[in-house]
Amino acid sequence: MGSRGDSTLFAARNRRSAGGARGWTEPTEAQCVGSPEIFGPASGFSKAAAEKEAAAIFIPSGGFMDLTFTRPLAEQSSEIAPYFSLRPNKSCDSGALDTYLWAEYYNTKICIIKDRALLTIMQNGEEYFAAMPYCREEDLREYFELTKRYFNEVLKKPLKIYLADEEAVTALSLMEDENFIVKEEFDFKDYLYDAEELRSLPGKKFHKKKNLVNKFMREYEGRWEYRTIRCEDKLLVWDFLDRWYEERAETETEGEVSLEYEVKGIHEVLQNCFLIEHRIGGIFIDGRLEAFSIGAYNPRERMACIDIEKGNPRIPGIYQIINQQFLLHEFPEAKIVNREDDVGLPGLRKAKESYNPIGFERKYMVLQKDFAGYEKELTDQYEAEVRQYGSDAQDT
Repeated sequence: MGSRGDSTLFAARNRRSAGGARGWTEPTEAQCVGSPEIFGPASGFSKAAAEKEAAAIFIPSGGFMDLTFTRPLAEQSSEIAPYFSLRPNKSCDSGALDTYLWAEYYNTKICIIKDRALLTIMQNGEEYFAAMPYCREEDLREYFELTKRYFNEVLKKPLKIYLADEEAVTALSLMEDENFIVKEEFDFKDYLYDAEELRSLPGKKFHKKKNLVNKFMREYEGRWEYRTIRCEDKLLVWDFLDRWYEERAETETEGEVSLEYEVKGIHEVLQNCFLIEHRIGGIFIDGRLEAFSIGAYNPRERMACIDIEKGNPRIPGIYQIINQQFLLHEFPEAKIVNREDDVGLPGLRKAKESYNPIGFERKYMVLQKDFAGYEKELTDQYEAEVRQYGSDAQDT
């Protein structure tokens, strides 16, 4: 799987739940819920832990609206999941699971506008970033403008959105809007695949992949098995992660996301396994877990989002077998598979291209140009950023 981006795109991903619109009701009122009593801590999703450090992450609203952004709690997962399916979105961010996996890394906070929209803000020091609102497409303009007003009037900053999904950018006609710079982030486009092809590996174009799968099955015949991993199996995953992390931490390359945060995110999701909807399965050899994958289902797009995929690199074919078996067992209904981006890493790009993508979900940086209220001491920095992105956008 791709990692979460480099330092230049911190908070770019409010990087997936299988929640859908089942039981969804028509909006009746716009009301932002959330209070200091449920604010989240620096890590963890439990309500008790959240209450302990509530004041530390309070974002005051004030003025024209009462928007309170809180750290997403595991108890809220079933509440926020339906918002991700309200409009078209084939990105890896189109589900709640991703939000929980990377909540600590991106210092993510959410605001639920009851029955209408989910707003997301991320923070890196004094910098704030937003995600595109999760709402019905016909309401997207309204909540995009609301997010912009919050940035301008409350945070006193220009609106910045990193990795905006192409469906939202198109629906808002942002490419033609002279008040915004919109630049495609080529290294962060998601790879999309035909799900049935990845399950069956047909024809000449998948010949090498199928050979690796068949060789693995022959070599470990009678010794390997695929298992759906249950909540009570989380210790097996943690044991594998300890082994995997020790080996990878020694060779982590510049540009990759911190492995520590990734492992923490996996721990948090599994710790709250019964609350945060996800699908997880693994390959066992001689009873020992040697690879696992975590993902979620986007029912609107009929798409499997593969958030995490880890394997023992010393076992040939392990990644090919977990890739195939995970889809066969956990996502038989999926028509499309999103295997995220390559973050500009040549090796990862080659691996993703080798599975013959059928398309891409393109992502964009959106930067507001027409903001006059920026603090004096940051004016030069902001103007330089506008010039930089504006120049880059023209070049591409």
